[in-house]
Amino acid sequence: MKKKDVANIIKDSLGIEHQKGDETIAESLVAQPKQFRLPTEELSKKNKRNHVDLYDGYIKSFNKVSAELDGASPEASNSNHSNFRSLKIDEVYNLNAVYLHELYFANISDLNSEITMDSLSFMRLERDFGSFDEWQMDFLGCAQASRCGWVVTGYNVFTQSYMNYVIDLHSLNVPIGVFPVIVMDVWQHAYYADYLRDVKAYTINMMRQLNWSVIERRFEKAEKISSALRENQ
Repeated sequence: MKKKDVANIIKDSLGIEHQKGDETIAESLVAQPKQFRLPTEELSKKNKRNHVDLYDGYIKSFNKVSAELDGASPEASNSNHSNFRSLKIDEVYNLNAVYLHELYFANISDLNSEITMDSLSFMRLERDFGSFDEWQMDFLGCAQASRCGWVVTGYNVFTQSYMNYVIDLHSLNVPIGVFPVIVMDVWQHAYYADYLRDVKAYTINMMRQLNWSVIERRFEKAEKISSALRENQ
């Protein structure tokens, strides 16, 4: 089967119109859904299902945008209105949504959640926030400050420290040069069905079940990034 035929089959399945001269999808990125266990009882089954359905929807949207971008013309792009501009904006929005959800699912719902004082996670949060309790309070404050989006603790390669960030939606106020280690979904749909408007109670319950084993591995990766950057200064 020719590459052009494969491209057309995939585009047909995604509902994308064929464009003249479009014979390859070699540049397209394709996101694959991951499976997550969420044994927590702090979220209802219906709410968990809603989370996963939204995640699956973002994957489908990203894959469609990615395929459309492969046939979009950058030469016709402009800042007022163009198909290329719209697709690039949607690409970031949906890609961020996919990865933020994956990071969130992976670092919550540990029924035996525990962090030890000799762990890298504890020591780095205590170092950069003054104490572990101060990190918790700052993280909780970010959750309450979010209009609709995410709270992220991440390693900032410029400040060379761990900081908390508020991301609105999936792509507004996204910090540059930050590797995420702890992610919390604070869109209203994440908690409203179970907590109504009480984002504070929702966040506290989710923080009680943070998966510190997963988070610890992220801190270890962040430290490798930090070390590599110092070696190349």
